[in-house]
Amino acid sequence: MHVPDGFLDTTTSLSTAAVAAVGVAAALRGARHELDERTAPLAGLTAAFVFAVQMMNFPVLYGTSGHLIGGALTAVLVGPWTAVLCMTVVLMVQGLLFADGGLTALGTNVTLMGLVAVAVGYGVFRALVAVLPRTRAGLLASAGVGAFLSVPTAAMVFVGLFSLGAVADVPLGTVATYMGGVHLLIGLGEAAITVAVLGAVLAVRPDLVRGARHLQAAVALAPRAHPAPAVPTGSDAR
Repeated sequence: MHVPDGFLDTTTSLSTAAVAAVGVAAALRGARHELDERTAPLAGLTAAFVFAVQMMNFPVLYGTSGHLIGGALTAVLVGPWTAVLCMTVVLMVQGLLFADGGLTALGTNVTLMGLVAVAVGYGVFRALVAVLPRTRAGLLASAGVGAFLSVPTAAMVFVGLFSLGAVADVPLGTVATYMGGVHLLIGLGEAAITVAVLGAVLAVRPDLVRGARHLQAAVALAPRAHPAPAVPTGSDAR
């Protein structure tokens, strides 16, 4: 998914950089309501985890490989605004230090993986959480579907950008077919990793998952069974 230099023209690259800048500025304001003494360290750990896992590729099709984007996973863990900031930091470090994604395409990569993937992944998650059973299984299913859809959606947004400002000499139909087909498969891996990680965190520290607060509230409000009153025995009855 990392877009290299030379795929999009200057106008398109500057436009996505402007979109990314506006999105990150909004995230800086929104994250003030999400970060506290408990979630701030988790945000750093989540960013480090996404950075590490993105460096690990899994085989997909025809000799290609994919990797976790992490937008939906990060948003469910620490909130959507903080997720945008985490993804932006990850993409900046990858582009500046590891040449993973072009520097002129940094705005494009932040837009695709830091804005689109987070917005779609978290938006689908919230929509499904509202209608599915308010259980751990319902939460994981919602996160999995959101993670799955976030990947091909971001890929198709790139296809749209490519149609507007392509520089690379590759037919648009080929790009659309390849990006759509391959990223549907990558989305399956995204969903599997997202569900596995969230399941592991929920098993040990559900209080750290921001997207699971409705589950904690449901547990707190659930009626508790009270022991039945003792029945007096024959010796006690006078």
